[in-house]
Amino acid sequence: MTIILDRPGATDADRDRRADLVGRAAKVVPLLARNAVATEDARRVVEENIAAIEEAGLFSIMRPERFGGLQTDFRTKLEVSRELARGCGSTSWVTTLMNVCSWFTALWPEQAQQDVWGGDPNARIAGVLAPTGTAREVDGGWMVSGRWGWASGSAHSQWALVGLPLTDADGALVDQGMVLIPMADVTIEDTWFVAGMRGTASNTLVVDEVFVPRHRYVSLGAAIVGANELAHPDEALYRSAFIPVAALVLAGPQLGLAQAALDLVVEKAPKRTISYTFYETQVGAPTVQLAVGRAASLIDSAHLHAYRAAAEIDEAAARGEYPDYDVRARMRMDTGAAVTHAREAIRLLVSAHGASSFAEASPLQRIWRDSETASRHAVVNPEISQEIYGKALLGVRGDVTALV
Repeated sequence: MTIILDRPGATDADRDRRADLVGRAAKVVPLLARNAVATEDARRVVEENIAAIEEAGLFSIMRPERFGGLQTDFRTKLEVSRELARGCGSTSWVTTLMNVCSWFTALWPEQAQQDVWGGDPNARIAGVLAPTGTAREVDGGWMVSGRWGWASGSAHSQWALVGLPLTDADGALVDQGMVLIPMADVTIEDTWFVAGMRGTASNTLVVDEVFVPRHRYVSLGAAIVGANELAHPDEALYRSAFIPVAALVLAGPQLGLAQAALDLVVEKAPKRTISYTFYETQVGAPTVQLAVGRAASLIDSAHLHAYRAAAEIDEAAARGEYPDYDVRARMRMDTGAAVTHAREAIRLLVSAHGASSFAEASPLQRIWRDSETASRHAVVNPEISQEIYGKALLGVRGDVTALV
């Protein structure tokens, strides 16, 4: 099968805008790298990073043009996330999640979008899709309560997007969806104590009897199969396949972390020896040469899988077509493969660089921890993605998860 690096309908103008946005991201990478330790220590992205990304317009890439957003494609989103992760994995992850939550929000009715962006076009949204809340129906909407973890970017957001089951009077499940709640009505509980991605402030959102009007609810089941009614169906970006989008965006930071690890190891190799050997530098050692070559190839493979999925998502949306189950299964497999290849490349590079990779002063240990943590996200789960894809190839569908 031919691997498409960009969607067939992409124009020179699309690529020029992508290059501009990636260039903007590249300019803030040195700042993010300088602040990476401070971000980890604070267990949230430092405000200097947030301000720089805002100034560069990189929180607007998934926001509708109607609200001053850039409304770019998913290939662009991947590349921006990748570039930011070269400086700081946590900052890239937070930016990625808040951007995709802007995409989610554009699936809501017009009134809900006006609620979020009408008064503040720069409003940011944090989200948790897991349906861990409860809803009690009242006149005009629901009284919502619940706890939702882990809400990456909640420290920097004005709105929360959370999953919710709807039940009837007898407690039977009627639908499963998502609601939008102002962050002013949300309590953030400090629960994010982890080994990697420490700076994402992916804490727990707590809501107690908050009124949510009907227009701030959308059905997750309908969104998964492309059956939700869009406020602006002419906007191609928001016709994109829901779960492939939700999964693929998480690969962007992994691509950047792997590239950052490769760049660091290659830069340091001419200045490093291999202890207890006759090699004067790592450059002359076949073990390091092989590791670097293998890691670089794995990183290339990760990009190829991610870019193919992005191209398929973007092209289907442009054509107004919703990918069928088998295509969506392959997109999820591409995401799992991209994440796995990036993670394995980092492991090879850490070993090649040597035990000093784990010195607290070395960025490699943070890259490694961030990758190992983020690659376990449940929507990515490479093993589950592989099972879904393998079963689909064998004609078995829909018996693992609804998130395809």
